[in-house]
Amino acid sequence: MVTLVLIGLVGGFVTGISPCVLPVLPVVFLTAGAAAPGEAGSKRRPYLVVAGLSVSFSVFTLLGTLVLSALPLPSDTIRWAGLVVLTALGVAMMFPRIQDLLERPFSWVGRRQVSGGHGGFVLGLALGAVYVPCAGPVLAAITVAGATHRIGVQTVALTLAFAVGTAAPLLFFALAGRGVAERVRAFRERQRSVRFAAGLVVIGLAVALTFNVTDVLQRAIPDYTAKINQALDDSGTVQGLGPQQSAALQACANTPGAQLLDCGKAPGFSGIQQWFNTPGDKPLTQADLKGKVVLVDFWAYSCINCQRAIAHTNAWYQEYQKNGLVVVGVHTPEYAFEHVPANVESGAARLHIAYPVALDNGYSTWDAFGNNSWPASYLIDATGEVRHVSIGEGDYGGDESLIRQLLTAAHPGVALAKATDVPDRTPTDPNETPELYLGADRALGVANGPLRSGTQSFELPGSVPADEFALGGTWSVGSQALTSGGRAAMELNFSADDVYLDVGGTGTVTAAFEGRTTTFKVSGAPNIYTVVGGGGVRSGTLKLTFSPGLSAYSFTFG
Repeated sequence: MVTLVLIGLVGGFVTGISPCVLPVLPVVFLTAGAAAPGEAGSKRRPYLVVAGLSVSFSVFTLLGTLVLSALPLPSDTIRWAGLVVLTALGVAMMFPRIQDLLERPFSWVGRRQVSGGHGGFVLGLALGAVYVPCAGPVLAAITVAGATHRIGVQTVALTLAFAVGTAAPLLFFALAGRGVAERVRAFRERQRSVRFAAGLVVIGLAVALTFNVTDVLQRAIPDYTAKINQALDDSGTVQGLGPQQSAALQACANTPGAQLLDCGKAPGFSGIQQWFNTPGDKPLTQADLKGKVVLVDFWAYSCINCQRAIAHTNAWYQEYQKNGLVVVGVHTPEYAFEHVPANVESGAARLHIAYPVALDNGYSTWDAFGNNSWPASYLIDATGEVRHVSIGEGDYGGDESLIRQLLTAAHPGVALAKATDVPDRTPTDPNETPELYLGADRALGVANGPLRSGTQSFELPGSVPADEFALGGTWSVGSQALTSGGRAAMELNFSADDVYLDVGGTGTVTAAFEGRTTTFKVSGAPNIYTVVGGGGVRSGTLKLTFSPGLSAYSFTFG
């Protein structure tokens, strides 16, 4: 917990000094010192502005998705509400009569100074609703926890630590603004003019945010905090916010190599929405599994790592089903479109999956196993004990050897066919570009970002740094995907054998690389398309153009 809090503090501080906060700094600087004449609470105003911003940003980041998903409201409701309040407060700072009107509803509890002392906190609340800092691993972990309803003690602690960390540099600017107001004679003698100017700045920020003008400034300045964010991500600490495995399962998951271990009793299948590839699409019961060797495989149909692993799982099922092996593919969605049963069934058919599939849309079985990876498999012996946990790709020969051992132990004298022979396509290049998410919640490596929800226009830069992508044209930015508009384009600087794009909709994607241009027809639910394939490890810039209306979710590599 201490390490998690420290990571939160560092992540918050890095966010507070990143280029993405530059648009709000003039507002924090000016409004913190723009106290009303004779205002008793002016000394506290910088603290109230920053406190309000930190509180509202933390609450909206952690709970905004959860609350809006339960209400019939657009996803950008909070942002628009914040812009309206921000504009109203700016007008109140400029015109005392408007301030009086805003304060009138609070007259029954005494004068609140909506644009003054206590108004500093209200102003901070409004800023927090529209404050969109650069996405980093800590902020991404908090956002995903809220979006997947996984809010626990650790998540709250990380959020509070992040809020404190990001508040520190903002408070520095707020106190600097107050210091200037107190020490510079012109500020003291022209408080009315200063407040009018501060109100104009607040309204200007609201207008700039409404039309995404602030993006120009944020893109123009390189993200000098990227390497620090990458180091925080590599630490792996924030990944520990997911469901916690039992000590035995965790020990097995952390044990390298293929060996049979005692990992504890296997959890049951719980909260399954739907089954298919079973007789009558009915749930598998304990009786169906009794005395069987069971392989529970967690997967998602648009996960390229899962697709490579499923080729081996398919072969094992086909070869050893007659010997008592049961394979259950627990489909736990990573993206919203993966919640749709028809999409999953179509994805399973494309992958030629014949074994039973359980739809775990609520993450109940995922949580029961304490799982946190796609793909991940749990090998269970005939007595119901987990004997091996495999995380990620690779070592398929070792996994198959364990399956054969358990089948032989369960059915002494059984005659097993020779081991399957499926090529292992696990990537081995240590310099391979890591997976790149394209939605605003988890987007890292955006050369001309940042990404914020809503429609944005981008201009492709002259060059794209290694392992990053850039956007051109018009895109609608969502939490999980980018949807193409007019003249939509991407450039990706990668190193890999193969490049896969997870994209859905109806239209075309044209890929240009190494002098070769290929056009792909996209139709229906999101699926993985190989936009660069074969030819060994290559490095360079891939150029993509999109017809309007296509939703792109991620790049993966092999």
